[in-house]
Amino acid sequence: MCARVHVCVYVCARVCTCLHTCVYVCVHLCLSTLLVVQEALRKIITTLAMKNEEIQSFIYSLKQMLLNVEVKANSTKVQEDLEAEFQSLFSVLEELKEGMLMKIKQDRASRTYELQNQLAACTRALESSEELLETANQTLQAMDREDFPQVGACDAARQRTMRPVTFAFQVNKHIFSAQNPDPLSLPSGAVPSAPVIDLAESLVADNCVTLVWRMPDEDSKIDHYVLEYRRTNFEGPPRLKEDQPWMVIEGIRQTEYTLTGLKFDMKYMNFRVKACNKAVAGEFSEPVTLETPAFMFRLDASTSHQNLRVDDLSVEWDAMGGKVQDIKAREKDGKGRTASPINSPARGTPSPKRMPSGRGGRDRFTAESYTVLGDTLIDGGEHYWEVRYEPDSKAFGVGVAYRSLGRFEQLGKTAASWCLHVNNWLQVSFTAKHANKVKVLDAPVPDCLGVHCDFHQGLLSFYNARTKQVLHTFKTRFTQPLLPAFTVWCGSFQVTTGLQVPSSVRCLQKRGSATSSSNTSLT
Repeated sequence: MCARVHVCVYVCARVCTCLHTCVYVCVHLCLSTLLVVQEALRKIITTLAMKNEEIQSFIYSLKQMLLNVEVKANSTKVQEDLEAEFQSLFSVLEELKEGMLMKIKQDRASRTYELQNQLAACTRALESSEELLETANQTLQAMDREDFPQVGACDAARQRTMRPVTFAFQVNKHIFSAQNPDPLSLPSGAVPSAPVIDLAESLVADNCVTLVWRMPDEDSKIDHYVLEYRRTNFEGPPRLKEDQPWMVIEGIRQTEYTLTGLKFDMKYMNFRVKACNKAVAGEFSEPVTLETPAFMFRLDASTSHQNLRVDDLSVEWDAMGGKVQDIKAREKDGKGRTASPINSPARGTPSPKRMPSGRGGRDRFTAESYTVLGDTLIDGGEHYWEVRYEPDSKAFGVGVAYRSLGRFEQLGKTAASWCLHVNNWLQVSFTAKHANKVKVLDAPVPDCLGVHCDFHQGLLSFYNARTKQVLHTFKTRFTQPLLPAFTVWCGSFQVTTGLQVPSSVRCLQKRGSATSSSNTSLT
């Protein structure tokens, strides 16, 4: 019995010992596992802290980038506003410059004319004095020869005393004699004769005027000629009063002169010439008037899209509604159309071909038809004009259209319009458009385009304005009067009018080069 008890006790002790050992081992294992987990958690927490710092740094960088983008956007807007203000100020300065130059030239011409008259008068007086002195010297010599043998010494002294009185009498007798009624007249041949302008040899072409004149008598003493000209809208002999001043060209050595680079914004030009020698200028020739035919028109602001800002012959696309802002600014400032020679009273009665202004309460073009028309109809003859567009413009078009072109219709997409179109949006394209038909042009896009319209022949040609290279020609039959038409989006352009049809363009048309480039599918 006792032995069994001892065995049970022993077994229980061994079991307890084993249990203690197991518990110890389990606790040790748990502690080791906890240490490993703790170390892993510590590494994870460290990594998360580092990632958190990186995220915070990244968020800060994003905030800085957003701030920079906003600053850049604001600076870009400020820069655009400054550029617009600069362009406005530059335009004002250019107008002031032109006005001041015109006034300076006018004052210079009038003062030069007065000084030349004064110089001529002084020269005539000087030469007349020399002639009088020569006459007086001859009179004194004749008196000495006649009186010396008949008088003695006393009489000679008396004659010398009376000589001033006799000299004065002789001089007065010469001055007021019937043979010399003008006391300040110059000897014959001292003043150059007035030239005669040869109208048969003079020429007006390519916005140039070549004037030819001749002298009625051969005069080898002529040193140079002075040419004066001015623009006018009145035919016939020049009027005494004109709004335009005489422009002066001096130092001409030949009997002809060519004025180049003219803009014929008026219908006629007056010319006169005078000859000058070393001492004095002669009288002006009989003034002549030459006709300066050219196609002159303005852009009709009443027909423009509300996003187009029209200023005389310049147009700029404005996303904020340039037309509305321009009208409000004019109403606020109380200003009308920019002053120019074509708006002056000197133009007289407006041309019957000029279109009346449209209704102000309804835009002529709207939606995506960013179009503006000219104000002068083309119903016959040949006409030429040029347009320079901003190369950065997203889209630009130039051509002609009937008055029936719809408000929503774009140039070249209907049968009522023909145009050349330049597209710089997404991809660059240079095309000719009519009736929604397109022809891609294989030619470099010039920055200045020339447009030639021959209404009766049904030809509409487009040229590189610098090289006069033919870009495209439409051959059709115009059934209605035409109007110059333009379109622009995200850009600007400027039109040049008052131009004659260049001789090179006429030659190309006569040789048939223009018609050979036409596309019948677009007519």
